[in-house]
Amino acid sequence: MGTQATTPEVEAAAKTKLDESENDDDVSSVEQVRLTVSNEDDSSLPVWTFRMWTIGMLSCILLSFLNTFFSYRTEPLVISMISVQVASLPIGRFMARTLPRRKVWIRGKSYSLNPGEFNVKEHVLISIFANAGAGFGSGPAYAVNIVTIIKAFYGRKISFFASWALVITTQVLGYGWAGIIRKYVVDPGAMWWPSSLVQVSLFRALHEKDNNRISRGKFFLIALVCSFSWYLVPGYLFTTLSIISWICWIYPKSIRAQQIGSGFRGLGVGAFTLDWSVISSYLGSPLISPFFAIVNITVGYIIIMYVIIPISYWKLNLYNARNFAIFSSHLFDSDGQIYNVKGIVNDRFQIDMPAYEKQGFINLSVFFALTYGLGFAAVVSTLTHVALFNGRDIYERYQSSYSGKIDIHTKLMRKYRDIPSWWFHILLVVSLVLSLALCIFMKDEVQMPWWGLIFAAGIALIFTLPISIITATTNVTPGLNIITEYVMGLILPGYPIANVCFKTYGYISMAQAISFLSDFKLGHYMKIPPISMFLVQCVGTVVAGTVNIGTAWWLLTTVKYICNTELLPDTSPWTCPGDTVFFNASVIWGLVGPKRIFGSRGLYGGLNWFFLVGALGPVIVWLFHRAFPRQKWIAYINLPVLFGSTAVMPPATTVNFNSWIVVGIVFNYFVFRYRKKWWQRYNYVLSAALDAGVAFMGVLIYICLTVNEFKRRQQIVRKYKNALEKGPS
Repeated sequence: MGTQATTPEVEAAAKTKLDESENDDDVSSVEQVRLTVSNEDDSSLPVWTFRMWTIGMLSCILLSFLNTFFSYRTEPLVISMISVQVASLPIGRFMARTLPRRKVWIRGKSYSLNPGEFNVKEHVLISIFANAGAGFGSGPAYAVNIVTIIKAFYGRKISFFASWALVITTQVLGYGWAGIIRKYVVDPGAMWWPSSLVQVSLFRALHEKDNNRISRGKFFLIALVCSFSWYLVPGYLFTTLSIISWICWIYPKSIRAQQIGSGFRGLGVGAFTLDWSVISSYLGSPLISPFFAIVNITVGYIIIMYVIIPISYWKLNLYNARNFAIFSSHLFDSDGQIYNVKGIVNDRFQIDMPAYEKQGFINLSVFFALTYGLGFAAVVSTLTHVALFNGRDIYERYQSSYSGKIDIHTKLMRKYRDIPSWWFHILLVVSLVLSLALCIFMKDEVQMPWWGLIFAAGIALIFTLPISIITATTNVTPGLNIITEYVMGLILPGYPIANVCFKTYGYISMAQAISFLSDFKLGHYMKIPPISMFLVQCVGTVVAGTVNIGTAWWLLTTVKYICNTELLPDTSPWTCPGDTVFFNASVIWGLVGPKRIFGSRGLYGGLNWFFLVGALGPVIVWLFHRAFPRQKWIAYINLPVLFGSTAVMPPATTVNFNSWIVVGIVFNYFVFRYRKKWWQRYNYVLSAALDAGVAFMGVLIYICLTVNEFKRRQQIVRKYKNALEKGPS
């Protein structure tokens, strides 16, 4: 596929560049990659430019600040990399027209503020900078939550340096081993990282000339305007369109109808949405995920939500299910009332056993309990699945870095100097030493012992490779947060801060490693020199983490009663919803401990059998695959994805899944199969345009309407209080 995938001449020219022998075997084995990624490369394009560093650094700082600022609000907003991807193009072209072209000579080498036309490789590196500022699409650094709950929820002190070190080390630690395993999950063509294709498609739409009647650039602009305009309706004017539960509308007073039909707090039968932010909010864009991954998620979702949960709730009354809500993440007492968590915490931030014994066991909704069990199965099945289905390929790659078949993109990347392995070794050692220093010399602030850090890093290291393979082939990333919380809760109960620190080092270092590898695959497809990618990622991560903690520290020390919903006025937007969930997790896993919930002292010990189910499940699938090799569909059964299909529920709800599944099947089965040329040209461009439109309108609504609404409500409250103080006139 050439840069213009429309004329036979261009296609023929592209094929001549595969290699000198014109071997068609070099073409990527993944059809989506063949349809999306160019097989050409212009190595003369400059990447280390003043424009790249200026726009990239400013984008990183701006997104870091905004995403941290918005994360504390009642309605948090994550501004993604795509917003900068779109906005930086006209800025880069403006700088290319206006900056002086005079060269400066330094030590015999010439440098210029303006080396010529703003090119796609500069644009990619700017977007990588921005992605670091956006927290790789997830918001501010995860460790900021630790600082927030220490200062705002527990009322304890932590120094700024300890906070900064905690943020930076948790963000960078995983990069060390990610670089070492890069040859297993970036270079092979089969590791295709579906989410990267969206960015590739958008970059090509923005930079390549297209002689079609509706070019990809024009299509992107039209879809962007439509998405931007439409989101005003469900986002502000008529928010009911975000969740349409028609069964609840027909039977508004029926509890059973609410349980069955509610897309927010029930099984969501027939519930749907007309809001793209609801469709893509938790599972990502359904236009990206490959069809077999959508099928696995769909099967898992249907079995769990429409078979297991109804039987467990109405037929078996499992764990006294009917005493509690059918779909809820709240903690309950035995009477079905919300559990008073603060009532069991003593002044030393440990569990108050007399108070706990008085309140009784913590109870979960049957859905929430089974979700934890499935999470146990998903984590263990990841190891078994990858060992059985990918073990031979991994072993071959281990024996020789470039053994076996490679595709055209890996061949084109060999012209660039690779990153020396010792860079990753030094990065790993430095980040590990700084983390150990934090645990040893500031133990009173973080509670975690030094051996806890080593253990957490070991867990993350073990799981990074198998979870990277799952992500690279399915666009689904199983999380380690459950298993890390569980392990530390068993080893060191009663220390909530130690628990969340262990979770962050174990879970986020793995997640950051996968994000690092995903960006490397984007650079691989766009033919960015590896050293440039590495330096931009590392610098962007350190800058973003510093801005994250700086912004959080400013808010935590200047906003009165921040995160304290009991003392905040009703109109205050500083309710910290994400930090509240994080605090509850620290109480459940760190303060109370898993032994009192999933162990001999709790009600849910039977869920531990899911660990065995997760270990044996892939073995059964693999044996069937070996016994019936002609049944190729068996190999597409991915139990880590199936078990983890509902892992994001809650906070995700059934309406998110219903709409995501329908849209995903329409585009990645019907459109891909029957309108492949349209899918090739516009599918990923459409996904990027929908995301960008929602992001821009979301920011605009917040700045122009939501903030003013808060101010208006505050003025009403003040007038009402003044009227009460003055008395009747």
